[in-house]
Amino acid sequence: MGVIQIDSVNVLVRSQELPVFSRLGVHRRDLIPSATARGELFEYWAHEAAHVPTRDHRLWRWKMERSQHGPWQSARSLLKRRPSFVDDVLQRVAQDGAITSADLRERCGPKGSWWDWDDGKIALEYLFMCGQLTATRRTRDFARVYDVPERVIPAEHLRVRTPSAVDAQRELVDKATRALGVGTVYDIADYFRLDTRDVKPRIAELVEAERITPVTVDGWRDIAYVHADARRPRRVDARALVSMFDPVVWNRKRAERLFDFHYRIEIYTPAPKRRFGYYVLPFVLGDTLVGRVDLKADRAAGSLLVHGVFGEPGVDKAAVVAALRDELTDMAAWLELDDVVVGRRGDLAAGLRRSFSSRR
Repeated sequence: MGVIQIDSVNVLVRSQELPVFSRLGVHRRDLIPSATARGELFEYWAHEAAHVPTRDHRLWRWKMERSQHGPWQSARSLLKRRPSFVDDVLQRVAQDGAITSADLRERCGPKGSWWDWDDGKIALEYLFMCGQLTATRRTRDFARVYDVPERVIPAEHLRVRTPSAVDAQRELVDKATRALGVGTVYDIADYFRLDTRDVKPRIAELVEAERITPVTVDGWRDIAYVHADARRPRRVDARALVSMFDPVVWNRKRAERLFDFHYRIEIYTPAPKRRFGYYVLPFVLGDTLVGRVDLKADRAAGSLLVHGVFGEPGVDKAAVVAALRDELTDMAAWLELDDVVVGRRGDLAAGLRRSFSSRR
């Protein structure tokens, strides 16, 4: 994958844990924190906020350098209004150790209106984008803890030669195309949120090097590209609930082109206007997205709550229910929940309730 998107919502489980469960099934839940503690993963804006292999730190330095001119308007404004403030923040972290944005709040004046960001938070995020600070996550509240890279990222990764922007972008495009298997220019650019103006010439270079091949895909308007290492299995036997921030569906237009699956996150939709529910995960069976499941972990009651379960048009409902029952059983075990409680919303709900009842 090369990247795991991070999200703070914890209705079911932190979203970054789900791609690992989707691919490995039941596993130790400390895999990501342990890998971070060992220096194998670091956090950066490599799609959105994301875990990235630390060996790839070198591939993001060009973006860090570009960010020094102010990656967004509020950062540019802060640099203009308080030119020494950002340097002061960096020096404080370097001298006194890791901090959160709350540690700076007493110096930063009233909060702003956007995500409650004050000057201290903007300064820390700017330094994070520039690579002058890095960050880990505090366990109890998931807050970013900022520190200088030398105290977080292993020296062997910081010492690696910095490639040119062109060479780094080419390697990222190669990684994105390999992860996708097949994708258009825009799919490939979206994977690591690269600018298509940078991506198009890198694709041309990789085509010339025979690392990727241009292809046509039935029903797609644009030329696509297949990586030289892409596997073409005779069949796909996947069975997985996938995060809303999983690469399978995070590019909504691509999900529609590949699977005829129209997907929107409804967390921020008023409850009366939601079609499927608050925290809805797509369900993959074989090589198809066959349903949607609205889930919540009721940790106090020890239950995995299935508020709603909906099949896609034309699916074999009995087959989907049987596979989903097994997947939910595995998920409950992984989350150390005692049972699965199925609600009444959705066309597959009744069948899923019966399926669980028959096993008791």
